Amino acid sequence: MSRVILHCDCNSFFASVESADHPEYKSVPMAVGGDESSRHGIILAKNELAKKYGVQTAETIHAARKKCPNLLVVPPHYDKYVEYSKAANEIYSRYTDKIEPFGIDESWLDVSSSRRLFGSGEEIANRIREDVKRELGITVSVGVSFNKVFAKLGSDYKKPDAVTVISRESFREIVFPLKVSEMLFVGNKTANALASMGIRTIGELANTSLELLVRRFGKMGEQLYRYANGEDDSPVVNESDDAKSVSSGFTFRHDLTSFEECRVGIDYLSDDIAQRLRRQGQVAETVSLAIKDTYFRTVQRQSPLPSATDVGKEISQGAFKLLLDGWCDGQPIRNITVSVSHLTRKSLCATQLSFFGEEEETKHKKNEKIEKAVDKIRQKYGNSSIINAEFIDSDIGIFEKKKKRG
Repeated sequence: MSRVILHCDCNSFFASVESADHPEYKSVPMAVGGDESSRHGIILAKNELAKKYGVQTAETIHAARKKCPNLLVVPPHYDKYVEYSKAANEIYSRYTDKIEPFGIDESWLDVSSSRRLFGSGEEIANRIREDVKRELGITVSVGVSFNKVFAKLGSDYKKPDAVTVISRESFREIVFPLKVSEMLFVGNKTANALASMGIRTIGELANTSLELLVRRFGKMGEQLYRYANGEDDSPVVNESDDAKSVSSGFTFRHDLTSFEECRVGIDYLSDDIAQRLRRQGQVAETVSLAIKDTYFRTVQRQSPLPSATDVGKEISQGAFKLLLDGWCDGQPIRNITVSVSHLTRKSLCATQLSFFGEEEETKHKKNEKIEKAVDKIRQKYGNSSIINAEFIDSDIGIFEKKKKRG
């Protein structure tokens, strides 16, 4: 039986929640914004009337007011957004127990086994859309497809309050004309690198030689090729499903504003993940990075690792590349979460030579040996018996966390 995946995206979520609680906001151009007294206060979300004036998310409030002088800016209420997010996911759970949240306002649903009870994927999507609108007073756009990547494209394709079906028969017509940057996990740097090769649309990516993409991007090139051609088979993973993924996150003592601070944080999280993988006797093939800023907006990226690994340094390198691809230096970061997935028993995983040959394989074995030695010392004397010097020198809060865990 073919899969049916939904991606539900609450439209202009923060602004919609505020308008649900204050119906008068619906009749005026309105946005949710940061501290308006600050020159750096930005727009977090806007309603459809503000959008018609050209108001954009992440621009400064000052710039937005130039476009729309009568713009109503209201402060964010994050506790309220969490409540609405939970309520939306409770509605989704009526139709399936396979739900994977993707940030506070988006979720994937696998409804493959729900069709006998509730109808086709499109019918389920419309039922969810109506339930959310009636019960929560906000709207949701839903993409329906046979994989997660195209379901996400579908929810972005038509907004607000819409359902878009991208089937095996129609995906080339709908997806191929779209910009390659609209595809999940393609950040600015990857999009620019593809553009330098003359690849600007998803269709052009799908029709590019797989060999050429692998030569240029390594294992990630194969992933890009497969995604563009609709060959994504990644499952919808419940948040509580620890058997298929391992994650570690941290909210820092102060907002991080430099790549160097972020690298230290990513090193710490990757070290924690690698220890757990080794305890479980598993290796990971894919790394994900989720970044939450001061305003609780989340950016998430994912990429295959050069080879399956349980080495913290290699996980950190993969995660840091995702940071460079999806974030600008200087933007404040409140929380970082590193995750690994596509886990395999190490005893069942044949040694894989990396794309870089013997030199990189030698580095891998050296790092693996060092980290195993550190594991033994920590098991005997406690987790804080060996602490990376960069954690001690940092003032972002991880040294104290490491000592407590020891």
